[in-house]
Amino acid sequence: MASLMETLIEVLEKENLEYKNLLELSTRKTPVIVSEDLKELTKITDEEQIIVSRINHLDNQRNEAIDDIANVLNKDVAKLKIVDLIKMLEKRPEEQARLAAVFDNLRENVRAVKRINEQNKGLIESALEMVQFNMNILQSMNKAPETANYNRGACSTGDIIGMNNKAFDAKQ
Repeated sequence: MASLMETLIEVLEKENLEYKNLLELSTRKTPVIVSEDLKELTKITDEEQIIVSRINHLDNQRNEAIDDIANVLNKDVAKLKIVDLIKMLEKRPEEQARLAAVFDNLRENVRAVKRINEQNKGLIESALEMVQFNMNILQSMNKAPETANYNRGACSTGDIIGMNNKAFDAKQ
């Protein structure tokens, strides 16, 4: 049982480290989204995918360790939580403190990643709304009615209301 608990603690420590890395990347991503640097955003997203893959692998290892602990304790794995394991380790205060600390750190890092990702999601949604707005303006300009402007030869000059011959400025 002691080695199973040690394995669980080690996996949680590794998982916590990966979430810290993910938090750092998510924090770096915010100004990149604001500055609309797609090249850097792609780079950060690729790095995030690598970290998420490692987290998934560690998550599987954590589930295996909890399954093994549940089997040894003859408990239902679906009902066994890490909080329960912390309570069960009262007779081993060093392991209990270590498990509790890594669990609290992991939980805090996961919450921080979630908070930053929600913020980034909002920024991306705002940017997409702006792109859609600009696309709607461009499409409506192409569908604007022609005015009845004629030149001396009684031919329409083809002016479109709201349209001019200047190029569209994407930085408006």
